[in-house]
Amino acid sequence: MEISLDQVKQIVGNVLQLGDRIDSFDQHTPLLGSVPEFDSMAVVSVITAIEEDFGIAMEDDEISADIFLTLGDLHTFLSAKNS
Repeated sequence: MEISLDQVKQIVGNVLQLGDRIDSFDQHTPLLGSVPEFDSMAVVSVITAIEEDFGIAMEDDEISADIFLTLGDLHTFLSAKNS
């Protein structure tokens, strides 16, 4: 199953409780350090939601800040992980 950018966007929006703000996010939207709600606890919550929704196991040594720089970076990582 291919993971779409919209699916990733929905998870991030739901976890961070961004409401309509998520509608303006695209692949270039910065996350870590740019969205106030996206702190270290949110990272853990997003990872948990991804693992539950997509059945993707993310190992500790795979997780870095680079994955969460933009919405597109997160989508690219998940797409590669899911293939």
